[in-house]
Amino acid sequence: MSILVIAEHDNGSLKDETLNTVTAAVQIGGNVDLLLAGENCNAVAEQAAKISGVNRVLVADHSVYAHQLAENISLLVTELAADYSHVLAPATTNGKNFMPRVAATLDVSQISEITAVVSVDTFKRPIYAGNAIATVQSMDKVKVITVRATGFDAAACDGSATIESLDKVTDAGLSSFVKEELAQSDRPGLTSAKVIISGGRGMGNSSNFNLLEQVADKLGAAVGASRAAVDAGYAPNDMQVGQTGKIVAPDLYIAVGISGAIQHLAGMKDSKVIVAINKDEEAPIFQVADFGLVDDLFDAVPELAHSL
Repeated sequence: MSILVIAEHDNGSLKDETLNTVTAAVQIGGNVDLLLAGENCNAVAEQAAKISGVNRVLVADHSVYAHQLAENISLLVTELAADYSHVLAPATTNGKNFMPRVAATLDVSQISEITAVVSVDTFKRPIYAGNAIATVQSMDKVKVITVRATGFDAAACDGSATIESLDKVTDAGLSSFVKEELAQSDRPGLTSAKVIISGGRGMGNSSNFNLLEQVADKLGAAVGASRAAVDAGYAPNDMQVGQTGKIVAPDLYIAVGISGAIQHLAGMKDSKVIVAINKDEEAPIFQVADFGLVDDLFDAVPELAHSL
């Protein structure tokens, strides 16, 4: 049995979600290969070769993979899939883009966002916004799976996999890269941060998010937002935590002015410690919080920032 894991990277460094996905692959069992598709990504390949549990790093280095367009990556993965029993990718925006295409081309059912491995063909995944866990068994010859990174520990980086170059070039000719706009910040990213402080509709406006930033600067934390806050225009989309935003599981999650809608809880309830600040003592967020403070956030947050 062989497993192919698709690496998440930016041609300069490997993304943390790849390490969690490798852990899932190792739990399934068998030989684990890692596919690295990009351009001028030799440094990433060296980094990937150190992941414990990986047998081979397959490198497809070509300009058609420079921006990992879903149409091109899916063709490459589909072509390689014939040699594997399982194909895994992180359930990131990128993984959610190309993996359904792979499943459709292979004429198999995708198993999305698994959080646990039961056996080689049976997995657990959240449904109903995380309110229930479904145990899913696949009888498909090739299992196409996306992995929710928060469900698995990161693999160690003390391995010594071999690196092999692929000469396959799969250009679908259906799309082209136009541009990308990356938000620059000195704070850690939401999906990799150990501490996150998020604001909800209770923040009142975008300017009040400065209160959270003062706390974040002292804790070295990332700043997030609920969907309600994003929809209200208080924060940009890339700050959204929740089922339709980013799924996070930091060591500490501080929810400020967030009522605790199911959609938001689905994205952060796996956090190790949850602290909630809300003036409504009946807010659902207190049901999942380890520590709760019933207080006006405009009094509590400045006091917290001052005390740090």
